[in-house]
Amino acid sequence: MAIVLDMPGVDGLDEAVAVLRDWQDDGAPLQLHPGDLGWFWRFGAEATAAAVRTWSRDGRVLAVGLLDGPGLVRLTIASDAQGDEELAEQLADDVAEPERGVLPEGGVSVEAPMGALVQDLLSEKGWRTDEPWTPLRRDLAEPVEDPGVRIEVVGPDQVPVRTAVQRAAFEGSTFTDEAWHAMAAGSPYADARCLVAYDDRGDAVAAVTVWSAGPGKPGLLEPMGVHREHRGHGYGKAITVAAAAALRDLGSSSAMVCTPSSNVGAVATYRSAGFRELPEVRDKSRDA
Repeated sequence: MAIVLDMPGVDGLDEAVAVLRDWQDDGAPLQLHPGDLGWFWRFGAEATAAAVRTWSRDGRVLAVGLLDGPGLVRLTIASDAQGDEELAEQLADDVAEPERGVLPEGGVSVEAPMGALVQDLLSEKGWRTDEPWTPLRRDLAEPVEDPGVRIEVVGPDQVPVRTAVQRAAFEGSTFTDEAWHAMAAGSPYADARCLVAYDDRGDAVAAVTVWSAGPGKPGLLEPMGVHREHRGHGYGKAITVAAAAALRDLGSSSAMVCTPSSNVGAVATYRSAGFRELPEVRDKSRDA
């Protein structure tokens, strides 16, 4: 059977999320997580559906892609299909030819599991290796220590606090209350939590969203940020430890996060919170 490229639409998003949940494995390379779709859902269900692509054979989804911002497609592939030559050839062709509707004209980057055949094919087609990212993981078999600060789980009443910390942590962030409610309405958020850390004066100093993929599977931190006026006091470590504890409560086997290797401060923060560095990953990119 031929490989079929599809845009699943709003009605097909839950199937894409379910496939991503099923593919999560502590022994697998870093890959697209249902929480990545969940975080994107802040733009609304229709925008999320427009950004998702699936590749199927004989009715079975073999790969899922997310157009995560201008010129970036994040691909993940079923573990038993990462060496599938037909699939790899089509993925490489689909991301290389804008008229196929996967990526727009212009400079683009592709994230795909390290070791998957499509990585080799993109290199053969002239795609270069991009800047490295560092994935980190914390095993959650044992109880997590106390974070040392007050942590609150965000409900509807705390949404303005959560979004304000996000905007104060990330330059140019457009995370509004409306965006939070759109995100929370998505199916991935059923197994997610937003946390806010407070200092001794009661000021909100850091925030994180954690995404479970189900019991016994790795969970994801996306995003984590510290308010720009409260940096340098250990709040990044504290909210990260709290995130690990929340994922353990949700049944996750481990907590995962990925950050640019050049962001040495972030890598150090995650390490201080008990996360272990994994081998670097790199996107493939090309110019316009």
